[in-house]
Amino acid sequence: MKDEDLIEKPTFGMNHHELIPHLFRTEAGKITAVLCKLLGIDHIQIAEDIAAETFLAALENWPYKGIPQNPTAWLYAVAKNKAKNHIIRNKVFDEKVIPYAKAIQAVDNTIDIDLSEKNIADSQLQMLFAICHPCIPAEAQIGLALRILCGFGIDEIATAFLSNKETINKRLFRAREKLRAEKIAIALPSPTDISNRLKPVLTTLYLLYNEGYYSESNNAVLREELCLEAMRLTYMLIENPQTNQPDVNAMFALMCFHASRFAARKNNNGDIILYDEQDEKLWDNELIARGCYYLHQASGGKTISKYHIEAGIAYWLTNKTDTPQKWENILQLHNHLLAMEYSPVAALNRTYALAKVKGNEIAIIEAEALKLNTNPYYFTLLGELYKIIDAETAKQHFFTALKLAKSATDKQLIQKKIDSVKS
Repeated sequence: MKDEDLIEKPTFGMNHHELIPHLFRTEAGKITAVLCKLLGIDHIQIAEDIAAETFLAALENWPYKGIPQNPTAWLYAVAKNKAKNHIIRNKVFDEKVIPYAKAIQAVDNTIDIDLSEKNIADSQLQMLFAICHPCIPAEAQIGLALRILCGFGIDEIATAFLSNKETINKRLFRAREKLRAEKIAIALPSPTDISNRLKPVLTTLYLLYNEGYYSESNNAVLREELCLEAMRLTYMLIENPQTNQPDVNAMFALMCFHASRFAARKNNNGDIILYDEQDEKLWDNELIARGCYYLHQASGGKTISKYHIEAGIAYWLTNKTDTPQKWENILQLHNHLLAMEYSPVAALNRTYALAKVKGNEIAIIEAEALKLNTNPYYFTLLGELYKIIDAETAKQHFFTALKLAKSATDKQLIQKKIDSVKS
């Protein structure tokens, strides 16, 4: 099995109701990226519209004429024709595209839009760098990535961000306008600038993955889709020699390790299953092996990124055996992570490992010093740490966590913890 197969879904046996949405997810971003590369950053919306019209044509034709023998090739052919017609009839492109179109027409009356596999991959990668430009906010970068490269609808993006359509539409509109105003090129950065420009790209993909893995949305399918798309785009960076760098491999390893436990994190009712209670038989050993491979690939550089350290922590968590060595290694990695890039949430995560190594009493002292009084996970952890020391204090922390929790899933989990505390 190829690595990309781990993040693709089979299409055999799908009817048009299932196939068209699936192909929109997998192919619309490719079509949009190629057309954006051709038309320029000024015309992102036009490229998206042509891609959408292509799938609308499929929706209008396939139920009556049947699914084509090669549905993807059919979509590419329709997209080519629509793009060609648009270029020819719109004077907006007089300065750049129309002369190009006329020159080609003079030869053989055709406009060649390259939808080869290589150009699709190159265009997506170039588009990824364009929409992850530091001139627009991180949330807008994620939104554009979901919309343009991953084929997500506005409703889905709004659900992922726990927002509404109007807010998302405004955010994406402002981002497109900013890219247009700054005249951001749809191209890979120069070799000397590639490392610096990789940083916001990796941040965007990291946040996109976290949006799925730690999502407060109750839509399990959407959560998994967000993670898979982040993995697909990260793997695209690995496939390109210019962007196949150690920190990219480290982040892909991190994603593989986390994704390996995806099936074990929720029960059939959608309730969260905490790490200590997960059934390791549900863990994906193939993804764990892939994670180990890419973590090894990541070791070839001269520097260590936060993705290396987080991947190391995630690796140890794929070993369910509860040994002192395991938690000592995890604790030391957390210490390195905090020294490299401090954050209160990272410090909170460290206290769990600290409790495993040095006991709950010491972990409580360090946890309470964080004073994360608006964070439900902070009070949930305190409740866990106090459970075997002071049941009443544990309950008080759980009740505070319950008040602060936002999602129904989190509230159910905390309520179970309250019920489990023995007075």
